[in-house]
Amino acid sequence: MKAISTNNAPAAIGPYSQAIEANGFIYCSGQLPIDPATGAFPEGGIKEQTRQSILNAQAILKEAGADLCNVVKTTVLLADIADFAAMNEVYASFFNAPYPGRSAFAVRDLPKGALVEIEMIAAK
Repeated sequence: MKAISTNNAPAAIGPYSQAIEANGFIYCSGQLPIDPATGAFPEGGIKEQTRQSILNAQAILKEAGADLCNVVKTTVLLADIADFAAMNEVYASFFNAPYPGRSAFAVRDLPKGALVEIEMIAAK
C-alpha cells in the first residue's frame, strides 16, 4: 500500500489518507467540497459543491498518476436527495462514456455541513 497526498486537495480531517494506492487501484477517500486554497466551501449550492468535490478527487488522482478517465466506481453522498438532478448535471460534465459505476444516496448529515461528498476508485 502507498499513501497518496497532495496540497491541491484538502488535507484529511481525521485518521485516514487522501487516497491509498494498492494492487493497481487508487482508493480516493470521500472528498468534501472544501477549496484547498481557502479552506472553505465554494459560494453557491449543490452545483458548486459538487464541482469542488470532483476537482479535489481529480487532484488526488493526478498526484497518483491517474485522472478521471481511470475512475471505475464512484460513491456520491448527498445531504438532500432533492439535490440529485443538480448534482448529476455537474457530475456528468466531468465524465465520458464508458461512465464509471456509481452509487448515490442521501445521508442524514455530512461533515462540516457539506451538501455532497464524493469518493472514487480508479484503475491505473
